[in-house]
Amino acid sequence: MTQKLLRLVFSLLIGCAAVTVALAQKYDTPGIDAAMNEAMKFWQTPGAAIVVVKNDQVIFLKGYGVRDVKTNAPVTPDTVFAIGSTTKAFVTGAMAMLVDDGKMNWDDPVRKHVPYFRLSDPLASDNVALRDIVTHRTGLIRHDLLWYGSPWSREEIVRRIGFVPLSYGFRTTFQYQNIMFLTAGLAVGNASGSSWEEFTQRRIFDPLGMKSASLSTAIAEKSADHATPHLKKGSAVEPMPWRNIDNIGPAGAINASVRDLSNWIRLHLNEGELDGKRLISAENVREMHTPQMVIRNEGRWQLFFPPTETSQLSYGLGWFINDYRGRKLVMHGGTIDGFRASIVLVPSSKLGVAVLTNLNGTQMPEAACYTIVDLLEALPKKDWNGSIAESAKQLEAETNKALLTRLGARKKDTKPSRELAAYVGTYEDAAYGKAEISLVDGGLVISWSNFKSKLEHFHFDTFNAVQDRLAFEQAQFTLGTDGDVNGMNFL
Repeated sequence: MTQKLLRLVFSLLIGCAAVTVALAQKYDTPGIDAAMNEAMKFWQTPGAAIVVVKNDQVIFLKGYGVRDVKTNAPVTPDTVFAIGSTTKAFVTGAMAMLVDDGKMNWDDPVRKHVPYFRLSDPLASDNVALRDIVTHRTGLIRHDLLWYGSPWSREEIVRRIGFVPLSYGFRTTFQYQNIMFLTAGLAVGNASGSSWEEFTQRRIFDPLGMKSASLSTAIAEKSADHATPHLKKGSAVEPMPWRNIDNIGPAGAINASVRDLSNWIRLHLNEGELDGKRLISAENVREMHTPQMVIRNEGRWQLFFPPTETSQLSYGLGWFINDYRGRKLVMHGGTIDGFRASIVLVPSSKLGVAVLTNLNGTQMPEAACYTIVDLLEALPKKDWNGSIAESAKQLEAETNKALLTRLGARKKDTKPSRELAAYVGTYEDAAYGKAEISLVDGGLVISWSNFKSKLEHFHFDTFNAVQDRLAFEQAQFTLGTDGDVNGMNFL
């Protein structure tokens, strides 16, 4: 019996080795490995993991570096990372399933599924459909501080955004908006008679075998194999706390490993079918991958969609869609404190790549994904690490220039119109709630949401916040005809 078992184990090992050699010969897996090592070094990333799917087969699956620079525990293919906004495609995937079930339609009014939802513009509010909120075309800019670090529940956040004036005309301009995807997740829960979490677990995670995937940091942090988020401080890389984003969950709260994501990628490349079982209709997968809203490729988007290679950029349903060197890409990135992620699909070649990292604000996942797509598609080689890093440097310079321009507009030798005590009080906005201005140790302090900052005089009745997430935001006080302070513009 023992000899038979040993013979069986040996045969399995020989078989696995043969498969590995065959894959390396058919696909340039050593090249993938080299590209990941180069990207890790260039971006000073503590840890990363990658999965590559080709022709419905996982051809590369590996972890790199460490989960935590303090423990040096290695990253494995099963290490759990926060995947940020790549979560959005899971929301539209859930919606597609409900459309297949006859419980939802892409063009249903949002209020059919979330009765308390509204937009401040009456015309937009009466006509906004589910398709609008998952294509970022409501006219609302981000307003992320309504959820980021805020004390408000999901319902309250959605109610509050209804009081914010639209920044652009309804359906005229692409404006990335996380709260709209929160709304879409609530619609999934209501239409399914459960919750977004329960539906995602039962209809997506379980059928795909995503065993380590979760929908909250409270679960992810308990995993025996989870990555720690990191940030750069000068030349050093240090751990940082996980950011709990349960209140905006459907916009970006999924945590998963690259092994978990392998079947998610296969599902999309197979137009909704996995191992002979259909989870989403081919029609609705194609709808998710079809351009719905044109995006002007400028500003920060050029970091992820380099204009030298992309002439057309749009948003589908939970996915960015762009041309790339003669190919259509379906892709999305993810960003949350201490983590970055990127998933790239090349549907025509049945190719998919996912890269997860545990470093704040790095463009390493995009650089690695483009490099690997080039490699496997036999496209001309390009230094994506250097190219994207240069674009990031230019964007940072433009941002700093705008800040310096604002600081340069400061009128010197001015003072507040009134004594500081006159500015003390409670200021209230229908969307943003109450902001308290207090006098502490001879200076003004603003407290709003869960944030608190000193206010330093800028000029006249304008003050700069200097602490926490509020840093560089300006508070501009207004006076009435009687000379008393009667209002404040902030954020």
